[in-house]
Amino acid sequence: MKDLLGYTLLVGLAWPLSLSAQTQSPPPTVSTLAGSAEGKGKQSTDGAGVAARFDWPMGLAVAADGTVYVTDTYQHTIRKITPAGLVTTLAGSPAAVGSQDGSGAAARFNHPVGLAIASTGVLYVADVDNHTIRSITPAGLVQTVAGAAGSKGSADGPVATARFNSPYAVVLGPEGELYVADTYNHTIRKITAAGVVSTVAGLAGSRGYADGATSQARFNHPSSIARASDGTLYVADNHNQLVRKITTAGVVTTLAGTPGKKGFAEGPAQTARFHAPTSVAVATTGTVYVADYINSVIRQITPDGQVSTFAGRLKGWGHLDGRPQEARFKFPFGVAVGPTGWVYVADTGNRTIRLVK
Repeated sequence: MKDLLGYTLLVGLAWPLSLSAQTQSPPPTVSTLAGSAEGKGKQSTDGAGVAARFDWPMGLAVAADGTVYVTDTYQHTIRKITPAGLVTTLAGSPAAVGSQDGSGAAARFNHPVGLAIASTGVLYVADVDNHTIRSITPAGLVQTVAGAAGSKGSADGPVATARFNSPYAVVLGPEGELYVADTYNHTIRKITAAGVVSTVAGLAGSRGYADGATSQARFNHPSSIARASDGTLYVADNHNQLVRKITTAGVVTTLAGTPGKKGFAEGPAQTARFHAPTSVAVATTGTVYVADYINSVIRQITPDGQVSTFAGRLKGWGHLDGRPQEARFKFPFGVAVGPTGWVYVADTGNRTIRLVK
């Protein structure tokens, strides 16, 4: 079995949690927020917490009130988890593939992955195999924002004529603009609030590795994008095994990892190793969290450039809650930071949503 990025799925090193004897705060704990690792197969069941079932959750977004939104990718639906833990289906119909706009269950998606949420409560969705960016109002009305369903390409310009090629992720900017990881074009795109699409970094159809400004830069299947409060963009450059950084001036540099060198190594960012990093999220502290997919751990990159394992054990494929170094994940694809600083994980292979707090 292969996931959408082409990795064959397989049916440690621990993070040394250091706590001062003087601290009164409890140690972080990994728990299961929703779904069950015992729930095998193609399931889509609404319900409370672990009674709910997901098929292949990949993307996450967390609202200011703590509501969590999830793309249940292989069911082609957008799910919602309330702060009380109740899971419902916001848009789409389980196992029904399509591209229709409309309300709630009448809407159709084709392998949605990335999510972003505005302060208004509007969700934005990277609808991968429709090659479009969609929006969902709080009432559940789905509309196509940019691109044309089934028409892949790389054209810039007005949203109606712009084209994307399997975009995996989307993030909001301060003026209502959207930044898109246009994965199979190997580029980072921008959609202005006025509805114009441009290419921010990379060159369409030209995959590879190069730091530099705008079209001089090269990516290889960028699968996730996050934005810091200072406007810096962070990118999970999936097939390059890297985490990249884009300044507000459009200059691309490598934040962590070594180009094309998959593996696992902690320490200084320049010598760290990842194995198919799929998702990035940035906290208000400047720490960047990375879903290290094949290694099945959540990594962190501190502002001073040190890479360590935040939760999980290297290739300890399984499902176990507890202290971060004791926890086990199975091919976690998505990671998000909530308003309280809690870290949420789409634990894809386990078909669960996990929480580190």
